[in-house]
Amino acid sequence: MSSRDADRSETAVRPRVGHIQFLNCLPLYWGLARTGNLLDLDLSKDTPEKLSDRLVAGTLDIGPVTCVEYLRNAAELVVLPDIAVGSDGPVMSCVIVSKVPLAELDGRRVALGSTSRTSVRLARLLLEEREGVRPEYFSSPPDLDAMLADADAAVLIGDPALRASLEQAPRQGLAVHDLGAMWKEWTGLPFVFAVWAARRDYAERHPELTTAVHRAFLESRDLSLAEAAQVAEQAARWEEFDAPLLETYFSKALDFSLGARQLAGIAEFARRVAHDSGFAPDVPVRLLETAPVVV
Repeated sequence: MSSRDADRSETAVRPRVGHIQFLNCLPLYWGLARTGNLLDLDLSKDTPEKLSDRLVAGTLDIGPVTCVEYLRNAAELVVLPDIAVGSDGPVMSCVIVSKVPLAELDGRRVALGSTSRTSVRLARLLLEEREGVRPEYFSSPPDLDAMLADADAAVLIGDPALRASLEQAPRQGLAVHDLGAMWKEWTGLPFVFAVWAARRDYAERHPELTTAVHRAFLESRDLSLAEAAQVAEQAARWEEFDAPLLETYFSKALDFSLGARQLAGIAEFARRVAHDSGFAPDVPVRLLETAPVVV
C-alpha cells in the first residue's frame, strides 16, 4: 500500500486493523515491514475473540474475525478474498488434550479455553456429533495444568495449544487430539478458523483504501511463505519453539488461503452448528469486490 494509495483514501486517518497475537498469524504480518506497508496501518493486537468483538462493534475497520462471529454478523461485514487462517488437515494449534479416550468423556468435565468461540464450537461439535458424547463444559483461562485440575479434558488454541501438545502433554502422558485433523477426517474439507473482513460501511466509504489493505496482507503472506525458513528462524529467537518446527507450522500445518474448498468448509460448519449458534444454516460469505488499482 503506497503513500499514493493513502493520499487517495479521502482521509488522513490510518485504517484501524486487527492483529491476532498468536504465532499462527505471524506470516500474515511479518512481511508488512518488509513491503513497506506497516506504517500505513494502525495495528491493534489482541486475542481472536476480542478482535472479533471490536470489528463487530466498529472500533476496528478491518481485521480477523472468527468464523462463528462472521456468520453471526455477515450483514455488517465483507470478507477479504484469498486470505484466512485455517488448515487442511492437522493444524497443531487447536487441540483437545485429554486424560481419557474421547469416547469416555460423556458426562465428564471439559474445560474450554476462552480465546476463540469458533475453536470451542468446533470442539463441541466434534465431541458431540462425531464422538457421540455429552460432556459438562466450563470456560477457563488457557492454562493446561489449571484446566486439567478440574477437568478430564481441555480445549486449547494458539500458542498455549502448541505448548500443551508439544511439551506438556507428552511429558504428562496425555492424549492430544488435533481439531483440524478430526474435522478433515470427518468431512473431507478444510476448516477455516478465522477470515479477514472489513466493515461493510467502511469498505463502501473507502473502497480504494480497503483494497490497498487487502493487497498489503496478500503481499505480506506471500513473502512470508516464500521466506518461511527466515520467518521461523527469527520467531524462534523469542519463542520457546525451534525454527524447524515453526517452519513446518507456518508452511504446512496452517492454510492461509480462502478458495472454493475453504468456502465449502465454512458452509458445512455453518450447516452443522447453525441450530444453536445464532445464524441461519445458509449464511452467504460475501467477498469484497476489490477496487481497481489506479496507477
